[in-house]
Amino acid sequence: MNPVEDEILQRARRGDEDAFREIIRQHEHQVAATVIGILGNGPEVDDLGQETFVQFYRSMDRFRGDSELGTYLTRIAINLSLNELKRRKRFTQFLGPGPPRNRNPVHNQKEQETAADVKGLVRLGLQRLPADFRSVIVLRLIDGYSTRETADILRLPQGTVLSRLARGQAKLKEIIDGMNGHTS
Repeated sequence: MNPVEDEILQRARRGDEDAFREIIRQHEHQVAATVIGILGNGPEVDDLGQETFVQFYRSMDRFRGDSELGTYLTRIAINLSLNELKRRKRFTQFLGPGPPRNRNPVHNQKEQETAADVKGLVRLGLQRLPADFRSVIVLRLIDGYSTRETADILRLPQGTVLSRLARGQAKLKEIIDGMNGHTS
């Protein structure tokens, strides 16, 4: 951890609210990008972003500084996001499958306009990826973490990260091709 960030952290640990606000200011965009990358843009993004910092505040004294503060906060955001995905899955299983879907996953005009934009198309595709692949792709390709950093954040071997990245990219390509009406 760099000396400036360490000094801000030490001040926050002593109860300096301005220092803790500075930590939030420096890392809120990174946390939000991680949550959005995993869950998509929705109402729970702000809640999970806030919960990330609440959990960090509660565990601040246990943070040893073995990794960068941003990496630690990203790990918290990923864990909260994956828990939200599990909660959604349980909720969906409890309620049943819902209305039948047609073969084309883009249903309404708004989704079609979003899907026309490449970023929107990738975002929609990411939401259809299994969480294991999605978290690796978000960390490596969107947040820009190295393979080693991604492995540390997800607590996985580097080989597993590389495997999930390759398989996730292939699956994402299939999903995006399917949304565009292409067959491979």
